[in-house]
Amino acid sequence: MLAIQTIRDETDRLRAALEARRTSAPVDEILAADESRRSLLVQVESMRKDRNDASKAIGTAKDNDERQRLIEAQRAVSGKLDALEAELKEAETSLDRLLLQVPNLPHPEVPVGGEEDSVVVLEGDGAAGTEQRHATPIPLSQHSMSGATQQGLPHWDVGEKTGLIDFERGTKLSGSGFYVLRGDASRLQRALISWMLDVHRGQGYSEVYPPFLVREEMLVGTGQLPKFANTMFHAEDTDLWLIPTAEVPVTNMYRDEILEGSLPLLHTAYTPCFRHEQFSAGREVRGIKRGFQFDKVEMVRFEEEDASWGALEQLLEDALAIVRALGFTYRVLRLATGDLTFASAMTYDIEIWAPGAGEWLEVSSVSNFLDFQARRANLRYRDADGKVRFLHTLNGSGVALPRTMATLLESGYLEDGTIEVPSVLRPYLGGDSVLQPVK
Repeated sequence: MLAIQTIRDETDRLRAALEARRTSAPVDEILAADESRRSLLVQVESMRKDRNDASKAIGTAKDNDERQRLIEAQRAVSGKLDALEAELKEAETSLDRLLLQVPNLPHPEVPVGGEEDSVVVLEGDGAAGTEQRHATPIPLSQHSMSGATQQGLPHWDVGEKTGLIDFERGTKLSGSGFYVLRGDASRLQRALISWMLDVHRGQGYSEVYPPFLVREEMLVGTGQLPKFANTMFHAEDTDLWLIPTAEVPVTNMYRDEILEGSLPLLHTAYTPCFRHEQFSAGREVRGIKRGFQFDKVEMVRFEEEDASWGALEQLLEDALAIVRALGFTYRVLRLATGDLTFASAMTYDIEIWAPGAGEWLEVSSVSNFLDFQARRANLRYRDADGKVRFLHTLNGSGVALPRTMATLLESGYLEDGTIEVPSVLRPYLGGDSVLQPVK
């Protein structure tokens, strides 16, 4: 969440940010609630001081009558103080509830607008080993790449022809939006996960295997709740929710702790992810591009407050290492304000070109949340001067599996019905260079 001091001091900036994000928040209610809370706090602190002064006077009273008179006077005040303290606690709780509805402030370099106003900052060809970083970002609407040409079959046709993706039985088991990977496709999924984790371990990330169900307060900590409850799955009659991303359990691992002498702290994790999304019909959701359940490898970084912007660029590089090694044609977008997630101050999306479907597919979002999540989850560290500060948190996909799998099927499909796999994955497939159709 944002610090209340920021909302007080930068109200105009916040209102402008909300407009740029194309959203709203109860700013006026927050300011009124904060003023009420501060007024109550002044009264409570004044009465506490009077009580302390009275206690001292009672202790130094010269005779019993004076002492008894002071005690009786203090009893009359005590009930009023108790009532005010309860009112103050309720005011603080109410203010906190309102603050949870305010999104993060975008960085000044984030372009203003919706999805169409995002900009391309980098593009490359993993197979050729070429890459270009744009000193002046290119508006998404004006971007084109010579390597992004449509050829071959879309992955849903490849999956059906080879039997590697069983859409019919996935629907029979769980309904629309589900599928079954079979044979070598299952092995490829497992190989991708193991390889990605090994790459990130080599980059300095410590691997963790977190729970896939978390308590509600963990989702509040990372910003999914209370605003986005309808996009997640809740276990009935419990306080547990299926995770939408490994970001949630991993970020909350250090909740209510003060980290000392261990920063930056880097973790990577594989988890299935569960999202209760509303899907429309048609090409946009055809195949395995979107679903209620998918696998993802995640990276999470905990940084000191003056190091997080440099860490964002490094996190982007760590995710790009995956798409480069797989030989994809790719581009990196800096998302516009209207396309940022609730908690993000800046986000890069990595998109890869799916040649069979002829479209760009997002496989990673890399974000800096500054201290926004840390204030919600009470994530702190002690700096070199001994002062306790809020951590800065970042996370990035490294990477999501379904669209990666889809692009591998499209780009590797051969005329004999086999699918060539990138050389980096072959050791994880027992040395196999191609996937065989299901017989």
